[in-house]
Amino acid sequence: MASDISSGERVEIWTDGGCRPNPGPGGWAAILRFRGVEKELSGGDRATTNNRMELTAAAAALEALKKPSKVVVHTDSEYVKNGITRWMTGWVRKNWRGAAGDPVKNMDLWQRLLAAEKPHEVEWKWIRGHNGDVMNERADRLATLARE
Repeated sequence: MASDISSGERVEIWTDGGCRPNPGPGGWAAILRFRGVEKELSGGDRATTNNRMELTAAAAALEALKKPSKVVVHTDSEYVKNGITRWMTGWVRKNWRGAAGDPVKNMDLWQRLLAAEKPHEVEWKWIRGHNGDVMNERADRLATLARE
C-alpha cells in the first residue's frame, strides 16, 4: 500500500480523550491537518474510561482519512503510543493475551485502531498533556466539550 502514498505530504493529527470521573462519562477529539486545511472530530460515551476515549480518538482520526497517507499522530496517551508501537506485536502473537496471559483490555478498540492504521504510514509521537502544546490543548477542550 505504501506505493499509493503521495510523496512527502503528511497529515498531522492531534488526539485526546478523557473521562470525569474515570470510569464515567467520557469524550474524545481529533484534529486533522493537511495542506493547511483542518478538520475536527469528536464524540462521547456516557459510561467509559480515559483509555477507551484515547483509543477511540486515534482510531476515528485514522478512519477519517480517505486514502492511504503519511501520518503523524500526536497523542498525550503513553498507553496508546506504547500499545501501538511496542506491545501490539506481542498481543497479536499471543492471540490478544497480555504478558500475564489475561485477555488484553480494550481489545475491541485495539483491533479497530490496528485496522485503521493498516493502510497508512504512521509515525506516533507522544506529547506531554497540559504542557502548553496549542494543538493538544485544543484537542483537550474539544474532548471535554464532547464529554459534557
